[in-house]
Amino acid sequence: MVMGNFAKDISSKFENNKIKAMLNILYTANHITSFQNDFFKPFGLSPQQYNILRILRGAKQPIKVQTIKERMVERAPNLTRLTDKLCDKKLIKRIAYPEDRRVVLIEITKSGLELLDTIKLNNQTHQLLDKLTEDEAILLSNLLDKMR
Repeated sequence: MVMGNFAKDISSKFENNKIKAMLNILYTANHITSFQNDFFKPFGLSPQQYNILRILRGAKQPIKVQTIKERMVERAPNLTRLTDKLCDKKLIKRIAYPEDRRVVLIEITKSGLELLDTIKLNNQTHQLLDKLTEDEAILLSNLLDKMR
């Protein structure tokens, strides 16, 4: 679907521009989610699993599950299930935490790092932002920060 004019896309009028903006953000978020789901499917990942792998790569050392949860873009109440699937695929591994048996550390594996490299080579998510200038991207990010 080619997107452009939100009001036309959903054939609607709005009470005011703030309501239109809020609904446009939700509509756009849904579009981005669909795009990401389609993009990551051939790699056998969900966007949340990809996010976990990126967090682990950036950490450069094993980290606690709680730390992953805090750093996730999209909060995942099912983090245990997501990490179980990544473990099954040998993309991450669990490490016992010597000081506290209840704590588990998570580390990305060589296979996980290789998958991230493959995804990076194929990544087309920038297409979503191609029509924005660098200044517009800064403005958009600042406006979204201001909203939160």
